Amino acid sequence: MRRPPFLTSLSAAVLSTALAGAALGVPGVPASAAQPEPASFARSTASAKPAYTVTPLWFSVQVGEDDDIDCTIVADLYLPKAASRRDRVPAILTTNGFGGSKDDQAGTGRLFASRGYAVLSYSGLGFGGSSCPISLDSPERDGKAARFLVSYLGGERGHAFLDAGLTTKAPKLDVVVRDALDHTGRHSAFDPRVGMIGGSYGGGAQFAAASVDPRIDTLIPLITWNDLSYSLAPNNVVANGDDVATGVTTPVHGAAKLIWAAGFSALGVVNGLQYAQADPQRLIGCPDFESWVCPSLVNAAATGTLDDATYDKLHDRSVVSFMKRIRIPVLLAQGQGDTLFNLNEAIATYRSLRAQGTPVKMLWSDGGHSKPYPPGEIVTDDLEIGSQYLTTRFAAWFDHHLKDLPVSTGPQFAYFRDWVDYRGSAAPAYASAPAFPLPGRRVLHLSDAALVAKRSQVVGGSQQFLTPIAGLPSSLDPADLISSMVPIGVPEQDLPGTTASFTTAALGRPLDVVGSPRVRLQVDTPLAPVAGATGETALTLFLKILDVAPDGSSTLVRDLIAPVRVADPSKPFTVAMPAFVHRFAKGHQLQLVVAGGSLNYRGGLVPNPVTIATGPDVAGQVLTLPTR
Repeated sequence: MRRPPFLTSLSAAVLSTALAGAALGVPGVPASAAQPEPASFARSTASAKPAYTVTPLWFSVQVGEDDDIDCTIVADLYLPKAASRRDRVPAILTTNGFGGSKDDQAGTGRLFASRGYAVLSYSGLGFGGSSCPISLDSPERDGKAARFLVSYLGGERGHAFLDAGLTTKAPKLDVVVRDALDHTGRHSAFDPRVGMIGGSYGGGAQFAAASVDPRIDTLIPLITWNDLSYSLAPNNVVANGDDVATGVTTPVHGAAKLIWAAGFSALGVVNGLQYAQADPQRLIGCPDFESWVCPSLVNAAATGTLDDATYDKLHDRSVVSFMKRIRIPVLLAQGQGDTLFNLNEAIATYRSLRAQGTPVKMLWSDGGHSKPYPPGEIVTDDLEIGSQYLTTRFAAWFDHHLKDLPVSTGPQFAYFRDWVDYRGSAAPAYASAPAFPLPGRRVLHLSDAALVAKRSQVVGGSQQFLTPIAGLPSSLDPADLISSMVPIGVPEQDLPGTTASFTTAALGRPLDVVGSPRVRLQVDTPLAPVAGATGETALTLFLKILDVAPDGSSTLVRDLIAPVRVADPSKPFTVAMPAFVHRFAKGHQLQLVVAGGSLNYRGGLVPNPVTIATGPDVAGQVLTLPTR
């Protein structure tokens, strides 16, 4: 199994930090270090020399609200040898995931340069030799930085150099197709035909760039966020019954993620130390980050949630806050194996883009931040793209939107089914649909400790549990990030007296769930009189769905947990569970668990006894499953 290039640096650095505790003292490999050709690429080019050149470049850019912050960007230009002023080629701009560099995108550069594209791969601000602090893909910083690179692809010479000292200007690039009008219908100087691709942090960079530069023509963001405030402190309560929100953006700030946040913080510090000799400014204040990041993370870990200022900054660095400026075709590729940016983020972006008329398609891969991509999904170093489902989709998307070729860009919605066997390309494991969400629904009613199919089957009963003090974990859930790289094999466990659970009878036939389950819940707690609580006193719960095998062993579906922070627990509320694709096999049982704590999150600081009652006289409490 392969981990995508935009995750390799993140996984290795964070894992070494978390497990060894000594990564801060280990010097990193310079971003400019030579990397061996992947075996798959070597096989593809054994009989011929590469039909492209690779040129290192440095860019001097000015970013910030007033364009008064000077930064340097390192990049590599992959250029087809056949490209010329008479035979122009379209361009692709790509950048790294968090903790990575331009070198991580070398496979993408080789692949698309071999397919007749000029590819500019660059290290994002604060990473891989590029200067300035990490700003979490701010449009005013990362977006504006990318804008200079778009101008270079369009023929502007002034900001590109052939040496790190920024003394020798790069030649004018005069081989890229140019557009007469940008996507506001206006003539723009140095307007190339250009698309962007990249994953995770490199996906957020695409939205930031497109929000400030209408010359960009199309995007392929992989496993990225809709709202960073949800990514790092999710609250899956659906606000005001808003179905489009999918529990992503909510007025009550969510429960702080612990392991992911700690990993990113450590990786940022490691990256700052790695390049501190060349850029000592990285170590001032919050090492390698903008100054507000470190105190915000400390505060979130202490209080269990975000303060308003941090929420606003994270929200402002998210496509949800500038969605109206994204008007170009977008292919959203999100990972089912992802506890960092779960599928709800892609759903929210997809629905918002569709609602405003922006061309968009969505596919759900098997791999993601929490699970390596399986064979046959994505290998950008293999020129035989037909053997890789995702790579083939990406190539077709660019061929259609950048080369104007009459090729299909695939179905409106596609998703991976991990219960389907295949060899070679993962295409047979993908199902497709003409629209999202799928029309199927199955409603299960909460009844004592059971889930039943009919309202008439509901019987009276109640379950009581206690949320732990000081937000401590009460559930032994798979540890985000770490468990995906070092499988420990510990079964899902909860401390006695800290959960309520509702379980179906053994299934008489397989049940396929595709999408975001909804839970309508009513609880009773002494906190109820404190209606509108949004800080430390807000009731915090954690919902999850388990697959229970006939032998009684249970598995947390895709390791996904839905934190909920309830402002007024005296009223019923609806939870948008993280979406997933899963087959509950015949003879298995589906179990809904409501827990008071989780290993991966900071829970509520105030312990609360919670009662969930069911019965014919209780307002309808249901689990709604989207089905195939």
